[in-house]
Amino acid sequence: MITFETTDKKEDLHAILNLQKDNLKKNLSKEEAEMDGFVTVDHDWETLIGLTNIEPHIVAKENGKVVGYVLAMTKKSRFDIPLIYPMFDEFKKIPYRGKSIADFNYMVVGQACVHKDYRGQGLIEGLFHQYKTAFSDRYDFSITEIESSNKRSLRAHQKVGYEIIHSYTDSSDNHWNVVIWEWQENI
Repeated sequence: MITFETTDKKEDLHAILNLQKDNLKKNLSKEEAEMDGFVTVDHDWETLIGLTNIEPHIVAKENGKVVGYVLAMTKKSRFDIPLIYPMFDEFKKIPYRGKSIADFNYMVVGQACVHKDYRGQGLIEGLFHQYKTAFSDRYDFSITEIESSNKRSLRAHQKVGYEIIHSYTDSSDNHWNVVIWEWQENI
């Protein structure tokens, strides 16, 4: 049976990093990345611990083994991962409900991943619903960016309620879709 929970346990964090390594774009063939999706940021232990010290992450487990995760990230971590500086800079430019995204209290999907043997079984939906349950009382919405070529990830996010609100091309000529999932009605 699959369970969904928040975690800050070291053994779960190690399992997250192992699952991440298996799904990094740089470690997949072009065909695998196109078909199965991929993750972009290669977190190190210190960075993951830093994120965890702010908010716990969400994991899917079967018999105690981590088979999927969603990393929790807040504005407080904006300077911890150089690869995502452009995302946070872009948030300042995006108008939303009469103000800048940067003016809201939001939670960023730091990364979402499901083990290849568990895909297509509803785990991503379960992970995201646990994510909302864990954080919607403290944050207005969840937001992230998804590389346009990562169609599987975009579909998975949209399936649970994320909507594209902005697109841009970064300085490396990568095209990104910014997606948001509103958690509060009156923001």
